[in-house]
Amino acid sequence: DGLSWQRRNRTDPWLLVYSPMPVASIFLLYLGVVWAGPKLMKHRQPVDLKAVLIVYNFAMVCLSVYMFHEFLVTSILSNYSYLCQPVDYSTSPLAMRMAKACWWFFFSKVIELADTVFFILRKKNSQLTFLHVYHHGTMIFNWWAGAKYLAGGQSFCIGLLNTFVHTVMYSYYGLAALGPHMQKYLWWKRYLTSLQLLQFVLLTTHTGYNLFTECDFPDSMNAYVFFYCVSLILLFSNFYYQSYLSRKSKKT
Repeated sequence: DGLSWQRRNRTDPWLLVYSPMPVASIFLLYLGVVWAGPKLMKHRQPVDLKAVLIVYNFAMVCLSVYMFHEFLVTSILSNYSYLCQPVDYSTSPLAMRMAKACWWFFFSKVIELADTVFFILRKKNSQLTFLHVYHHGTMIFNWWAGAKYLAGGQSFCIGLLNTFVHTVMYSYYGLAALGPHMQKYLWWKRYLTSLQLLQFVLLTTHTGYNLFTECDFPDSMNAYVFFYCVSLILLFSNFYYQSYLSRKSKKT
């Protein structure tokens, strides 16, 4: 029918949306870089990326602020419910504005794969954790599906929270890239990890609530987001423990 046609085709003309093949290819290339990169860099000097990192991180701050603004303003103008919000599959200006915000969020996840490449080039292999690769690799698929099939509705909650967290996160990375003299101002790294954990707890609670209430948003997507966020809570909790609590107990 007309609705399912709109549902399938509304965002299809946009970059990387129509077919899963381009994203699958990017994912395989990403895994190839993660596998081969450290081997190729083994006998080479770390690459000095100071200028690149400063520009990249502050550009990502700007993109995150833009996306946060779009999610927040469009949801308010559309009178979105923060508890249960079905996807508006129409082509009204506000529905398309929210769909475009979802596409930008998806595309930002593709851009963020550069984080991994920078770690490899700088020989920061300790940063290439399972958590890092899992999170970056899966988010491009999650949000390809979001941009293609669920561009709007309560998907916006994920985007709103995550763009806020990423504004803070890339600000931290941008300041750190300025040089060692900034370290004394970056005492709040631990709180950044706490903020990341908090967003996953909030999203798990939100999607869990929607699984047990009548809400015209696919239960399959809510269930996937629920279990995905649980996996990230476990991984980030482990990272937090290893980085802050375990080290402190070793010192004492």
